[in-house]
Amino acid sequence: MNLLPILIAGLAGSVHCAGMCGGIVSAFSVGGPSAAPARTRVIPIARVGAGGTATMAWAGANAAEVVHVLAYNTGRIGSYMLAGAIAGGIAGSIAGLAQMASAQLAAYWMANLMLVAMGLYLMDAWRGLARLEAAGGILWRRVQPLVKPLLPMDTPLKALALGGLWGWVPCGMVYSMLLTAMLSSSALDGALVMGAFGLGTLPMLLAMGMAGAKLRRYLQQRSVRVACGLLVLGFGVLGLARAASGGQHAWFDVLCLTVQP
Repeated sequence: MNLLPILIAGLAGSVHCAGMCGGIVSAFSVGGPSAAPARTRVIPIARVGAGGTATMAWAGANAAEVVHVLAYNTGRIGSYMLAGAIAGGIAGSIAGLAQMASAQLAAYWMANLMLVAMGLYLMDAWRGLARLEAAGGILWRRVQPLVKPLLPMDTPLKALALGGLWGWVPCGMVYSMLLTAMLSSSALDGALVMGAFGLGTLPMLLAMGMAGAKLRRYLQQRSVRVACGLLVLGFGVLGLARAASGGQHAWFDVLCLTVQP
């Protein structure tokens, strides 16, 4: 399966993560027993100079905070990959489904339709995926009590565990990618699909952990969400065009979800 569209969909879709997960990730920059005030930077900038001439010098990253953010995201992506392995394994265990070309084609159409739905969701043009999030709330209510012992998030191990739990928060984007993981029809490929999606969201959430609320407000601007939504929507539309044309254009394979026969 071509993972490039999934990686880019995760990158573009991470503007949604900034709203859903950004707050907790930003908390790492001020959380823990040795935390500085909320306005302090994780990577502080010290102003130095003499004779009225000021220069800006980087003072070095707070390694402990960076480790917390990385641990959280490692746990989160790990839970995505576990869910992808389960989804791909379930589909792969149905031997008839794996061998039926018509069923694979139908799943391929559905996966690209979910990309279209994700793009519209990011643009706030259609909220259908929000209904899936509401349904997923049933699972989250069972997982949520496990979060309390992990607070405050003052150790990397707690951050790792919290990230692993946070990956099960109801999210329409994750659900749409899980359908693609099912399309892969194997536990390994399903895990790779969700791993690629998680890595796509990683740069944004790492930046959130270091830049905090200011970046979060910027990412929630409508113009940013619309631009990212259009990008994801474009991948879905290209995939549907590829399906309609029978995959006759080789360049489609670079930009679209593809499955091996």
